[in-house]
Amino acid sequence: MDRALDRQCLELVARERSGHTAVLHNNLLYVWGGYMSVGDDEVFLPNDELWEYDLDRGVWRVLHTPGEVPPSMSGSCGCCLNGVLFIFGGCDDNGQTNEISNQKAEERKRDSHLFSLDLTDGIFTWKKIVHESGAPPSPRDKLSCWVYDEKIIYFGGYGHKVLSDLDSHNRNFIVDETSWAGEVFWGWNNEVHVFDPKNLSWSQPQTFGRAPAPRAAHASATIGSRGYICGGRVMETRTNDIHCLDLQTYTWTELVPSSCAPVGRSWHSLSPVSDSSLFLFGGLSMDCNPMSDGWVFDTETRKWTEVEHPFKNKPRLWHTACPGRDSDVIVFGGSCDYILLVDTGHCNDALVFQTQPYPLSRICEDYIARTVQGCDSLRTQVPLLPTKLQSAVHTRMCFYRPSKKQR
Repeated sequence: MDRALDRQCLELVARERSGHTAVLHNNLLYVWGGYMSVGDDEVFLPNDELWEYDLDRGVWRVLHTPGEVPPSMSGSCGCCLNGVLFIFGGCDDNGQTNEISNQKAEERKRDSHLFSLDLTDGIFTWKKIVHESGAPPSPRDKLSCWVYDEKIIYFGGYGHKVLSDLDSHNRNFIVDETSWAGEVFWGWNNEVHVFDPKNLSWSQPQTFGRAPAPRAAHASATIGSRGYICGGRVMETRTNDIHCLDLQTYTWTELVPSSCAPVGRSWHSLSPVSDSSLFLFGGLSMDCNPMSDGWVFDTETRKWTEVEHPFKNKPRLWHTACPGRDSDVIVFGGSCDYILLVDTGHCNDALVFQTQPYPLSRICEDYIARTVQGCDSLRTQVPLLPTKLQSAVHTRMCFYRPSKKQR
């Protein structure tokens, strides 16, 4: 793990932020939403801005997106399915989404607050999805999701339910006793909800096995037909447990580690880096300390291994992490401080964790592109390369050129 993208190419740089959404498509990182500090205030980022980062060229550009734009939010859950960005949940100026102060409870249930944006058509227009069947989840933020079998499967989060939706025998929702008003109760849940984009339908499948405790600000990842979650906040505790949901049978299994595990945390990230391993980075400890440790979990042996990386001096929480090509993990943004501090340190750098050896072709491309910057004789040889390699080298030369001073 030896390379960073914390040098921004050109002067255009995405704004620093935490609690945002990021997805990777065609080696382009797309960043939306979140919030930043302005003086003593926390300010949501503009909802019509979608930032695109070219991981090959090292270039940012901002896209101003029209259409049925989502409200400015933090804590939303985003994913990419067939080149389409989906956004669900989050917290806006009115609280967790789905809540509109003058709406009746039945109206809120019909309002899914699910939005999509096609990343492939070059138009980048938001659409609000109106479901045709089923009931969407209750309002929530800091949830997670898995993509499997052309569907999006959501898990957990923190939000509210009305009294009529609470069941004294239901263990899927834990009330936050510090936050309730009248017949509205806030708390954590461990519900599983499935959205089918093809049929525009919501469903809540029955799950089997012992489900994880209700939680929020956890991390999740998908490998094949299995969805994993790790840690998160459960009432006043930050956990380090890891669970697996079989996305074919909806059966839960807790994976008890066979080795020393990372300390409990929330607002961390979990990314697949092979067919049997997950990479964990950062988060907030039980003692409210931002962390910068990295760990790999082997899903077959259930062994945790702490790994060395060059970003030990860059703690992050409430960041995003996207699996990239060649088993890279791209971490963007987040906070380097405890986020409840006044004027917390939000970030806008991108960190690339190399978790596997690179193929020879990529090593060659990077070496030539990096070396040619200061070698005129080598630069004259670039046009002699095969067309495909020449194009790749030119693209990487942009990334390695001397950076301009950031504004």
